[in-house]
Amino acid sequence: MTPRGKQAAALALHRFGFGPAGAAIAAIANDPRGALLADLEGPRAGQLATANLPSSPQAVRAVFAFHAEQRARQKLAKRAKKQEQERLAMLAGAKSASLTAVELPAPKLQPAMSALPARLMQDEAEARLDIATGADIGFVERLVWFWSNHFCISADKVEAMAGPYEREAIRPHVLGRFADMLQAVESHPAMLLYLDNVESIGPNSIAGIDRDKGLNENLARETLELHTLGARSGYSQADVTNFAKVLTGWTWLPPSEPLHGGEFVFDKLLHEPGLQTVLGRSYPDTGVGQGRAVLADLARHPATARHIAEQLAAHFVADEPPPALVGKLEKTFHDSSGDLKQVAKTLVTADESWTPRRTKLKKPSEWIAGALRLAGAPSAIPIARLMGAQATLGEALWRPPAPNGFSDREAAWIDGVPRRLDLANEFAGRIAGQRDPLALLDDSLGPLASSETRDTVARAESRSQAVALLLMAPEFLRR
Repeated sequence: MTPRGKQAAALALHRFGFGPAGAAIAAIANDPRGALLADLEGPRAGQLATANLPSSPQAVRAVFAFHAEQRARQKLAKRAKKQEQERLAMLAGAKSASLTAVELPAPKLQPAMSALPARLMQDEAEARLDIATGADIGFVERLVWFWSNHFCISADKVEAMAGPYEREAIRPHVLGRFADMLQAVESHPAMLLYLDNVESIGPNSIAGIDRDKGLNENLARETLELHTLGARSGYSQADVTNFAKVLTGWTWLPPSEPLHGGEFVFDKLLHEPGLQTVLGRSYPDTGVGQGRAVLADLARHPATARHIAEQLAAHFVADEPPPALVGKLEKTFHDSSGDLKQVAKTLVTADESWTPRRTKLKKPSEWIAGALRLAGAPSAIPIARLMGAQATLGEALWRPPAPNGFSDREAAWIDGVPRRLDLANEFAGRIAGQRDPLALLDDSLGPLASSETRDTVARAESRSQAVALLLMAPEFLRR
């Protein structure tokens, strides 16, 4: 079956992208599947311009310096207050009118930058949202968002590196090999900090003996359970412990290091010495290579192929995806040695992916991106406002509630749908004066719009109300 026509085009843009922008439905109606496949072949697919965005090490050093300067400012303020109190006390008790207090000169600092950590996050968020709202199709960018959530970290713990992590560990590999993405993710300082591997020390390592410190198993456990094999895939607690030993020494240089602070480093003094057995296979102690060897084997494990297939199918098609689709994705992952472009191609060429029943509820971030695409003006609302609204709706950017990321299932989001109305009204107030609501309905939903939705929009009391109702329509909320 080759899906064609405006119905298939609208389905493709909502299910695999962020929704239509402009005349996108008509533009791809002749071959929606071909348009999705072409999106995978773009010369810079998945990438974004980074000229004005710092790397992870640069960002973490800048934030470290910012906080150090803030602490210095606070100390200077306290010192100045104390000196003023002492001066006044001396004046009050002076025996002679000529007696004055001597003020010590205070060192001068440059004016504080306006909330540097927040500004860095906003710059990253704006760049990310710009590429999502400006994309012709948006399929590759949806893949970036999927993998970023699959391998999630939290800005609550690594405030400076959330955006750079996505650019450095996810985007370069989104259409490459899963094995390469896995290596990049698990060795990135953001992940090592988020899952506490920087605190993990081999009990029999030099540092472990000296400091009486031991293992932290978080990174090993989540790599097995969430990132690769999946829960109930047959690994044991002994596998977790041994893998944690393998990963000791994977750490970072602290941000106080002026040239290389924030970079990944393998510290042999922290590494548990000796051969380790993980999932029945023995790995000799080759330093950092021991961990890389385990990750390489995890990337090609049959359970990983199954787990990734299930996650992708559930994200794009249905909470309970068709078993045949999962099987096709699993086979492609296995046969191609985890070639993610080939897996993505299988996703959009499988007939099961084109079921007309649209059961997936868009997460707040996807719904916001779709509304901005409809508006045709991604900068119409300040990025800080959009980030705040997304957080209010339960999906704070790069701040998942747990290492398994934000849920893809409807149950996690359905109760919060009414809270989207305030933002829908705000969008509508900015859009309504530019376009006729019924024309916007045709551009955004086309034949997906039911007669009830068309009547509701047509009978609205104002253009602004009509646009808000469109954004809250079931067909716009789902993909």
